[in-house]
Amino acid sequence: MMEIIKPMNTSIKMTIDEHKKILTLQEEFNAMFPFLKLEFFAKQLKPGESFEKKVAKPNIKTLHESRTVHNKKKVIITPEMTVFDLDKTFFTVYGLGVQVFRKSGKVWLETTLTDSWTLEEQNLQGEALSA
Repeated sequence: MMEIIKPMNTSIKMTIDEHKKILTLQEEFNAMFPFLKLEFFAKQLKPGESFEKKVAKPNIKTLHESRTVHNKKKVIITPEMTVFDLDKTFFTVYGLGVQVFRKSGKVWLETTLTDSWTLEEQNLQGEALSA
């Protein structure tokens, strides 16, 4: 079980367990950042590229089953991490593309134009836009 602490606490972090289901990882990410969501893709997206192939069956497949790169590295997500660094890390460690979406009212926006922002900044902006 992962304990979630409110953002603004720099000690908060999420260590990825490759044996968790992708859906569980998405739920834990959203619990850590309530105004963000994380989608997984079979390849890394380039700037301006559209989403092609999401990882199939995220409620059944684990990160281990979906990855295309196999090594012993771990991914640790912190509020200080930028969206760009998160994307780069998932691709380097697992061979998977990820996309962070920020809540804006009732819709989810891609964060591609603000990928230099930290996850904390993205979440705070999402909170402000959804109030």
